[in-house]
Amino acid sequence: MNVQYARRRSGSLTPELALWAERIEKVARGHKLDFFAIDFELLDAKDVNGIAAYGGFPVRYPSWRFGMEFERLEKGYEYGLSKIYELVINNDPVVAYLVKSNSLLEQKLVMAHVCGHADFFAHNCWFQATDRHMLDTMGQHSTAVRRMIDRQGLERVERFLDQALSIDNLLDPYLPLREHLAKTKPTSLGTPPTYDILGFLCERAPLDDWQREILRIVRAEAYYFQPQRMTKIMNEGWASFWHSRILTGGVLDASEIVDFADCHSGATARAPGRINPYKLGIELFRYAEELGQDVFALRRRHNDASLIDELVDETFVEREMLFLYGKNPRSARTEVTERDWRKVKDRLLGDLAWGGLPQIELVAVDTEGRGELVLRHHHDGRDLQLQNARETLLRLAAIWKGPIELSTREEGEGRVLVCDGKDVEVREVPGAPPASSGDSSGEH
Repeated sequence: MNVQYARRRSGSLTPELALWAERIEKVARGHKLDFFAIDFELLDAKDVNGIAAYGGFPVRYPSWRFGMEFERLEKGYEYGLSKIYELVINNDPVVAYLVKSNSLLEQKLVMAHVCGHADFFAHNCWFQATDRHMLDTMGQHSTAVRRMIDRQGLERVERFLDQALSIDNLLDPYLPLREHLAKTKPTSLGTPPTYDILGFLCERAPLDDWQREILRIVRAEAYYFQPQRMTKIMNEGWASFWHSRILTGGVLDASEIVDFADCHSGATARAPGRINPYKLGIELFRYAEELGQDVFALRRRHNDASLIDELVDETFVEREMLFLYGKNPRSARTEVTERDWRKVKDRLLGDLAWGGLPQIELVAVDTEGRGELVLRHHHDGRDLQLQNARETLLRLAAIWKGPIELSTREEGEGRVLVCDGKDVEVREVPGAPPASSGDSSGEH
């Protein structure tokens, strides 16, 4: 697929950066990267942090959650703990925010990195069903929410919006791609079983019209962001793979090579016991290329779990030192606890299953005549954090206006969490719900 693009430049770049953007995009396309036009915007670090707090969309509706995220990002920047070099949005045209305080070398790196992201957005199968005009859609959502605030009052709207945002992970990450591949109309959500619990509530929960509209807005945005969760390692790896080649292929001056190597190595540093998506992603694509595989085909058809399932073997684990680590109780030092590559791979796949989220299914409605929703957690080796589960059930019950039951396992024992809308009771039950047997790779 060759995407259609036309140049659209915001004018906020300095003349020098605008020339470098033109040159870098030309080099990227010469490497057969293919993407929509890119609008680069040059902003202060504080403004970029503010946009990042809104998920990359400055036009998004207001929420205290976004304000808290902004405070976290600002403190991280102030204390030197974190720094956003760029922010790129899956849109047509692609929108990328550059930080004014970056050096020229950093701006070149970021622009080349953005080209990799833009190509990934345009061609990876998980992004094919996403809204390519989400910047406009977010603006429409914001206008709708602000009108609700005018009519219903700020406190009432904020309270319901917060409830909706607290359950925005109760969806089916495979649903949009299935519908896209099948070329069908959206699936009817009126009858369980379904993993798209948010969609079920949009149709069946006893809500006022404005509440139902908020729930649909939250669901649409949650599905827009879901592919990024499913492909974090691949997306960052692909962008890093190409920014390295673009810059060292003639874009950098000889005097910039050492500084580039230092900056690149910092972004792709390895830390024992922690996965750096930039490092793991770039090494997966490098390894695939060594094996003679078509990296463009890999970036098109995989998500993180399926790419790891295809590529990770004993050689890769040993080379990248992808061992399992834990704390030594005597020395309190982090040490290798497992070197078996199969167990390492199983752990990676387990952590990435279902986009890294608990797999929750709505299995039945009103089985006892009390209007309850019956949920099942498909256990994949990771126990639920019961305190978080309690809070989720309370917010879910507030929207459904009825009791909720969730079956799960904790340390191998069966548990049922029963929520009456005011409190959550945890009951021990004989046996346990089945472990997840669904496809966690999602390869197409």
